[in-house]
Amino acid sequence: MRENLNWAVLGTGVIANEMAQALQKMGKSLYAVGNRTHQKAIDFAEKYGVGKVYDQIDDMFEDENVDIIYITSPHNTHYAFMEKALQHGKHLFVEKSITLNSRELDQMIALAQEKNLILAEAMTIWHMPIYKKLWNIVKEGALGKVQIITMNFGSFKEYDMKNRFFNLNLAGGAMLDIGVYALSFIRWFMDSKPDQLLSQVKQAPTKVDEQAGLLLTNAEGQMATVMLSLHSKQPKRGMVSCEKGYIEVMEYPRAWEAKITYTDSGKTELIKAGENADALAYELADMEKAINGDPSCMHLDYTKDVMDMMTEFRKSWGFTYPEEEK
Repeated sequence: MRENLNWAVLGTGVIANEMAQALQKMGKSLYAVGNRTHQKAIDFAEKYGVGKVYDQIDDMFEDENVDIIYITSPHNTHYAFMEKALQHGKHLFVEKSITLNSRELDQMIALAQEKNLILAEAMTIWHMPIYKKLWNIVKEGALGKVQIITMNFGSFKEYDMKNRFFNLNLAGGAMLDIGVYALSFIRWFMDSKPDQLLSQVKQAPTKVDEQAGLLLTNAEGQMATVMLSLHSKQPKRGMVSCEKGYIEVMEYPRAWEAKITYTDSGKTELIKAGENADALAYELADMEKAINGDPSCMHLDYTKDVMDMMTEFRKSWGFTYPEEEK
């Protein structure tokens, strides 16, 4: 087991800052940083005491001392960076959404398998302690079978069509930015991937999905609904309705507690596990665990299921990004 794996981060935005802070909490340090704007990488390195700054991003992939690269750049840049990194033998942790579509992800999964490398998406739901605890509670059967899952995620973004959320050239839109969380939550609690998908969508002026309503059903008859919006605030709320009770989770992307209501007695129970502030640390720790022999903790199979659903929804809307039309 390797204790001192060398992490490099590609990008210097909010997530990269959280990642550097999480490593510090874990008693580790970031080995290297790279960014398209070199000065931003220098400033980032000074802020976190990072020893190495690359003049060119490709230097990161070629550095034999790098074990894991965390890609935090915009969605539409992931594929090219992932391919180079995997070709150079680097384990990859990639910010959501991991790719633009299923075709890209399938190709990267095949390449990672060929190179015997760990590839994973930075999806907090796979790693927060509360979800591991709730999964066990559901599997123990006290609540009965999962029947319906209801998801809301709405954030209010100003109508600045140059902002990445609304920018087609930066793979904007509600599905890849916030829908990925709702669908990951659904996949976590469902027995199998939903195979019947219906939806309605509202376009932004830039042709990205501004608002969407999704309806999903799987082979076991479990159903889910999702309401997404980039221009109307909603609570980040997930509800798992079972035969004998229901689970409510607020702020679900990085949740730390959940409320269970048992329908026969009306009794409620507050379940707590983990800390919101440690979300990135849980992810990074699981990634290191995967590299040291337990790849199942990264749930790449669930990531693929979610990407398949997002791709099918966007295909039904006729929505494509410039990179997908080449």
